[in-house]
Amino acid sequence: MNMAAKRQVRDRRLIWALCIASLVIYINLYMMQGMLPLIAEHFAVTSARATLVLSVTSFTLALSLLIYAVVSDRIGRHRPIVISLWALALSNVPLMFISDFHTLLALRLLQGVLLASLPAIAMAYFKEQLKPQTMLTAAAVYIAANSFGGIVGRLLGGLMAQLFDWQAAMLASLLFSVICVAISHYLLPKTRDAVKRERNERRWSLKRDLAADMQGFAHHLRDSQMRLAYLIGGVTFMMMVNQYSFIQLHLMDVFEWSRFQATLIFVCYSSGTIASYFTARWIMRYGQLPLFAISLVLMFSGSLLTLLDTQVAICAGFLLSSCGFFVTHSCCNSFVAVRATSHRAKATSLYLCCYYLGAALGGPYLMLFWHQAEWQGVILGSMLLLAVIFLGVLRLGFRQRKAELPQPA
Repeated sequence: MNMAAKRQVRDRRLIWALCIASLVIYINLYMMQGMLPLIAEHFAVTSARATLVLSVTSFTLALSLLIYAVVSDRIGRHRPIVISLWALALSNVPLMFISDFHTLLALRLLQGVLLASLPAIAMAYFKEQLKPQTMLTAAAVYIAANSFGGIVGRLLGGLMAQLFDWQAAMLASLLFSVICVAISHYLLPKTRDAVKRERNERRWSLKRDLAADMQGFAHHLRDSQMRLAYLIGGVTFMMMVNQYSFIQLHLMDVFEWSRFQATLIFVCYSSGTIASYFTARWIMRYGQLPLFAISLVLMFSGSLLTLLDTQVAICAGFLLSSCGFFVTHSCCNSFVAVRATSHRAKATSLYLCCYYLGAALGGPYLMLFWHQAEWQGVILGSMLLLAVIFLGVLRLGFRQRKAELPQPA
């Protein structure tokens, strides 16, 4: 086998390994959303309080992204991913035996830390190990795997809540996680991390190390185009993921869907999964700004379509909105990965930190509109967020055109 063929095999193994790992991450993250009724029953808490298992995980996940960026820039990409994946899989063992809700929250806090490793590192790993064209394709496939994992996690959680008790559900989660992590570990090629620095004779002090890390984050935050990409991605997820939460309440209240039936609305994520796969070639053909414009139209029209308030219109609206959302997310993700020429993991982790913090802030924000006018209020709040995204895209286009103008001598 020649060198080119060996490189292709290694590239495929890397892509498959990180995509399978992403299934583990997003199923473990979102499975609890479909299991909220079972959690409330098993731990004898209200349904509203049960949602804390999602909030605490998202919170520690968002903050831990920044930590993994620092760690992976210092010790490499491979080890943090492998160690955290195995720790995540094994963290399901104590979940089978707990009966106290506060203990559950503590374990979910820990899981949030472990869940952050792959999202923080994956895009930087691709950027360092793959050629640019292959990297764009890998990024699209990886995001499609994220979407698929989110769908399966929610549906699997709802199904297990209906069929199993708590212990059986956690055992199933443990077995699935261990099998997938083992496959991912086997496929993940042994690579020389590009972040390994030349060893200087002198040792850097902790203070100087931390200063270098802070400079890495500041480097990307000083970049106005990076800041706009962070804003666009964070506000888009702020709207989309929380629309899915409130539409479940609407479907159960108005159309009397059962709890498991309401989770079936997440099948509409499939349009985003498909769109993510094709986004790489669309970016190469049309560029990112036209795709941002198209995705805005899809999210705007999809959100308005749900106001017809029929089951068909709601499903069609979410198919359109999900497609637009994942195109936006893919564009932002690839933009950040390609634009970052140094401190790559820090650039990606800053984007994802804004992304998940957006999701955390979106719940309380749209809740205000839900209390005033229920689903119609949620759409009004979403329109305001779409206006912010629109302004961000306009500003990003202006910045890019300005950067392309020849500078005076």
